[in-house]
Amino acid sequence: MTDPAPRVRHARPADLPRVAELAAEHAAYEKATPPSPGLAARLDRLLFGPHPPRLRCLVAELPDGSLAGYATCAPELSTWDGVEYLHMDCLYLSAAHRGLGLGPLLMAAVEAEARTLGLAEVQWQTPTWNEGAIRFYDRLGAHAKQKLRYSLPVSPA
Repeated sequence: MTDPAPRVRHARPADLPRVAELAAEHAAYEKATPPSPGLAARLDRLLFGPHPPRLRCLVAELPDGSLAGYATCAPELSTWDGVEYLHMDCLYLSAAHRGLGLGPLLMAAVEAEARTLGLAEVQWQTPTWNEGAIRFYDRLGAHAKQKLRYSLPVSPA
């Protein structure tokens, strides 16, 4: 009998502490500010709160039940095109689990989310220095668009 294959599934509330750990690893990998404390609780509200879910989270689960990575996405709007698309905010696999075929599984699950929502496109960004991710996305047939991403903190009123 062979071991079951890794799989991608929707996150459950019990997964959120590990998703928060993976998000902290992701931030460190991208040389970004780490998530502030309480990320798992904030994700819980976005994914499972009393309102329709704003965020979708897919997790790469290994045969032993541990989580090796995640992808998050949410519908967004394109004013120029006058349509919605699925914005993939994050796709991350822990260093030990890259190159094992989990990335394509996560991307296929994100594409399936877009289809389920009736959306014809997925968009995302990756740092220009992340050559491994760029090669991966190019192999999938994705097309890059050059833009700079800005962030403007908003002060409380």
